[in-house]
Amino acid sequence: QVQLVESGGGLVQAGGSLRLSCAASGRTFSGDDMGWFRQAPGKEREFVASIIWNEGSARYAESVKGRFTISRDKAENTVYLQMNSLKPDDTAVYYCAAGLTLSSVLLPRSWGQGTQVTVSS
Repeated sequence: QVQLVESGGGLVQAGGSLRLSCAASGRTFSGDDMGWFRQAPGKEREFVASIIWNEGSARYAESVKGRFTISRDKAENTVYLQMNSLKPDDTAVYYCAAGLTLSSVLLPRSWGQGTQVTVSS
């Protein structure tokens, strides 16, 4: 079982920045690929960004390209999401995920508890 613990959410004004962190632990964590998803009220959970753990290549949803950056620290088993130029539409609960990548799509098998990001206009 992989445990994922997120931190870094909060309230920010439009145009501001936040950085989310997700620390992975557990005996079964062996360099799973990782990523972020988000879920706004009344909407389905959607993909935000993912990273191939070993090589570091990243993939982003169109809505966040150029504003969000995903990175990882292999020594700390931690993945980050730097979010810049935040918009009210970015308001959501952000979930960290770990899993496998198939055909460039992250397939989660573990989820974090979620962290709230609220962007005020």
